[in-house]
Parts: sequence; structure tokens; C-alpha cells
Amino acid sequence: MALPPQDERTMPAVVLADLDRRPLEHTLTELQGVIEQHGYVVVVCSQATPEPVVRRLHTLRSLLESDRVAVFRPGLPPLGIAVLARQLRQLASCDLTPGVLASAGRLLTHYIHAGAVLGSVARLDRVPVGLKAHAKSWLPGSQFAVLAHPEPQLVRIAPGAATLKGPDFSTWMLVAKGQLQTDWLAGLAKEWGVQGLREAPLPAESPLWWGTGRAVEFCSYLADLPVLYQLVTSVRQSTCHWCGIDVIGDRCVFCSATPPPAHEPPAARALEQRAPGRRALEQSSSGRRALEQRPPEQRPPEQRTPA
Repeated sequence: MALPPQDERTMPAVVLADLDRRPLEHTLTELQGVIEQHGYVVVVCSQATPEPVVRRLHTLRSLLESDRVAVFRPGLPPLGIAVLARQLRQLASCDLTPGVLASAGRLLTHYIHAGAVLGSVARLDRVPVGLKAHAKSWLPGSQFAVLAHPEPQLVRIAPGAATLKGPDFSTWMLVAKGQLQTDWLAGLAKEWGVQGLREAPLPAESPLWWGTGRAVEFCSYLADLPVLYQLVTSVRQSTCHWCGIDVIGDRCVFCSATPPPAHEPPAARALEQRAPGRRALEQSSSGRRALEQRPPEQRPPEQRTPA
């Protein structure tokens, strides 16, 4: 799902729709045109994306024989994926290199709090569900608040019950309503001290991700471009030793290369183990010289020179 622009500088999104249903040559032509227009492509998709779509993405990348396509599948719920993609679209208008921009996705996921209010957790497998909560999910009218990222949490919504632990920095909140009615998120937004509350349609992958269509998904995130830019540029950059682009982090998002292992000098213990051997060799060499200096009659029989 492509969210509307956050501000006037947000770059438009390119939606690669129905990759597994359209002919291969059509999708190949489309992706090749995007690369020719923009130079690099970062594909952001959910871990709930159907496997045929993911296989088609990797097939297209292989056919293009290009390291200019990165497939990024963070462990975020679908609404969090849409928010992250929009943040990268915001940063695309800045003076960031393609490698740094693509690497920024891993960094920004740490600042996204994503969850949902669910009418049932019977089929939820993304967050640990206790036996008690699983049993209560069958009671009529039960609702649960679940935080999937960055730290899994699950609480049953009831008067005086515990709430979800939120971010310790200022954020905005995006809410996507499904087949469930709840006013609980208004109180959560107040507790978290969000700057504003906005609404969006529920992503198509959300029912599969959460195990139910009776859900209201929410996501707390950083919205201001200057804050995002300062966050990304404050991280140390390095150059990928394989493809040569600038990245942040320990893995290149385009070629998947990691930094080579640093060369370590031999351990001191190994040198100490070799020292007795050298001393024995020196002692044997000096012993041979001493024998050679003896008169012939004092040498061992095997070292005497025949007359």
C-alpha cells in the first residue's frame, strides 16, 4: 500500500502490482523502465507478501543481472511497512546516495512502533500468545491490544488493565480501521503523547498478518523530514568493498556483501609454543659445531673422515 505524500517534498511511489499474475516479460519491462528512470530501486514489502510475488521479484532481479535492485522485507506489520516506505520517499528528495538511502530502512525500523487492536488472537502467530489470552479470545466482545514492533506486547483491553509501552520520543500516529470498532486508540495516543492522529485504509495484507480481519492497525512514527535526515546522516558511513557504494550498517542492501574479516596477528600463546622448538634447534646446531671442532679420534664413528 502506498500512502499519500507526507509533505510537498515526498517522492511519488512506484507500485509493482500483481507481479505473480502478469506475464514475466511485462513485469520485466516495467522494472527495467523504473531502473532506467531512477538509477536504483528499493523494493519494500511485507513478510506477509505471498511467496510467488517474492520469487518473481528475485527472478526479475536475476534476469536484469543488476545490483541496482534491493529487496527489503523488514519484520514490520503491513501498516508499518507503508509508513517506512513513505519515510524513504521523503528522504529520496535529499542529497543521500542510493546505498545510504536504502540502508536507512534498517535504521528507521528501530523508531517505528506498530501494532493493532484485535477482536481475536486465536490465529495470531506473529506475537507470543499465552494460553489464558488464547482462551479469552473466544469470549464475545473480547478485544486485545498488540504491539508487534519493536518489542512484542499483548494486553487484554479492560477497565484498569495494563496498557502498551510506547516510544520515549515525539511521534505521529497513523490508524487503519478494519472490521472492528474501538475507541481505545484515542486513549493510547494520549498516553503516548503523539503530535497528531491520522487515518488510512487497512492494507490488504493486514488480515493475513494479524490472523483476523477484525482489527484496527496503528503505527507510531517520525514524520518530520529534518528529523529523519539528521538521524540518517548522524550514522557513520562506509564503502561496500564489493560493489563500491556508500552504505550504513554492516551489510550492503544491494549486493548483500558484508565487510571482510579484519586481519588479526598470531596469538602470543602460539609464539610461546614455537619458542622451545627454536631453542632445541639452536642447541642442536651448536652441538654439531662443537663435535666438528673435536679431533677426528674424538668424533663419533659415523662422523670420522676415512683415511
